[in-house]
Amino acid sequence: MERAKNHCKVLDYYCDISINWLSKPKNKIDLVNKNNSFQKTIQKKYFVFGMGKTGLSVANFLKRNHENAIYFDSRKNPPQLDDFKKLFTKENIFLEKIETKNIDDVTHVIVSPGINDNNDLLKIFRKNNIPILSDIDLYVENSAKSFVAITGTNGKSTVTELVSFLCNNAGVKSSAGGNLGTPALDLIDDDAELHILELSSFHLHRCSNLPAKVAVLLNISRDHIDWHGDEESYRQSKFRVLKDASSLVFNHDIPEVKNYLDNKLSVSFGSRTTKKNSYSLLPKDDEILLTYNEKKIVGSSQLKLFGIHNYENILAALAVTLLLGLDESLVIDAVKRFEGLPHRMQLVASKGNIDYINDSKGTNVNAAIASINSVSAEVILLAGGQSKGGDFDYFAKATKNKIKLAVLFGEDSKLIGKQLKKYTSVIYKNTLEEAFHEANNLCTSGDTILLSPACASFDQFKSFSHRGDEFIRIVNRSIK
Repeated sequence: MERAKNHCKVLDYYCDISINWLSKPKNKIDLVNKNNSFQKTIQKKYFVFGMGKTGLSVANFLKRNHENAIYFDSRKNPPQLDDFKKLFTKENIFLEKIETKNIDDVTHVIVSPGINDNNDLLKIFRKNNIPILSDIDLYVENSAKSFVAITGTNGKSTVTELVSFLCNNAGVKSSAGGNLGTPALDLIDDDAELHILELSSFHLHRCSNLPAKVAVLLNISRDHIDWHGDEESYRQSKFRVLKDASSLVFNHDIPEVKNYLDNKLSVSFGSRTTKKNSYSLLPKDDEILLTYNEKKIVGSSQLKLFGIHNYENILAALAVTLLLGLDESLVIDAVKRFEGLPHRMQLVASKGNIDYINDSKGTNVNAAIASINSVSAEVILLAGGQSKGGDFDYFAKATKNKIKLAVLFGEDSKLIGKQLKKYTSVIYKNTLEEAFHEANNLCTSGDTILLSPACASFDQFKSFSHRGDEFIRIVNRSIK
């Protein structure tokens, strides 16, 4: 192609303050997205990079809308290849390599979240001023519905599901998706009034416009440095959720949020109490009170979730429902019934005064710290996998009084153990199953065996859920 004639003929690739207060709305939220700017003004040709779950969602959307597109994956056998072959002829699908002549007339590139900006093919498109988009960009352009956008290093899946649960129980039909479960584009034609979207830093990094009705920033800690390159790039991606939103919910322990408030309606939340207009936690007697302006909303003893991190997640969800104008009594009743998501501090079994907890979703340092510190008993920790550039010196210091024994497995186990062994006993095993049996042999009455890996799972598993399911299988088979 003319624009890329200086590049090689064949391209090969081997490819997660002050507060402006809103009085409680008297009417239901306006559920029409007035920011729909989609116009078919030019003949488009899409290049869809990545043939996994997101890529398949994009493919189905483009096919429904009769858009011209080709599909590429650097892998020989991408996970959704069979589904792509059912949708398209072989002329539309390219694997492992692609010739420049096949991308000469591409006008837009849509990239799956896991593909890093440093990819050589993306560099070529960027050099030639071809727009590089995410599936969320397509969603925003084509959806007529309002949406809530939720991000954070930890807790975003729980909050996304909880907000959707509260909305549905309060009379606003909603659907949850995005990075969680159903891709955003698959929600466009459903019958929901409101979409609740979990967005990763990968999504946000590429979003050019995100006019959420409510944007939620839960927390920010070091994560995905292997993808973003440095912590600042990661943080800026997270802040992107705030820029175009109508109203904001944010953790009041993130000082940089003040730069995004402007005159937007905003509500804060967090563990500590602020002077006014904030959801916070208040210890009292033998429980934690969830409060608004220091007035009790619900006590921790009334909840099915446990742990400070989960109480903060609930506060964030409550703040969203306030901005949406939902009935408070219906919301509180639903909060008490919410049981959480699998693989997030999930009690698998109890036997011989020993608890077995699956927290496979604890895929980064801060998530694992929160989970470990939420357990009152002594912890025998199962951890390891792909570290993603996590700060394990900080991890070791933050958990040094909680971990009785760490049994480590996976790709970066030695890296983790180098820090943990300064404060606790460490044992290395190759696999999760070997690690579990070692922990189970050494535990005593009153201990908790906790899988909270502080790492990604892809060295040995397909996903965190695959890892969690395997842990559940091992536990149930071993303690019969």
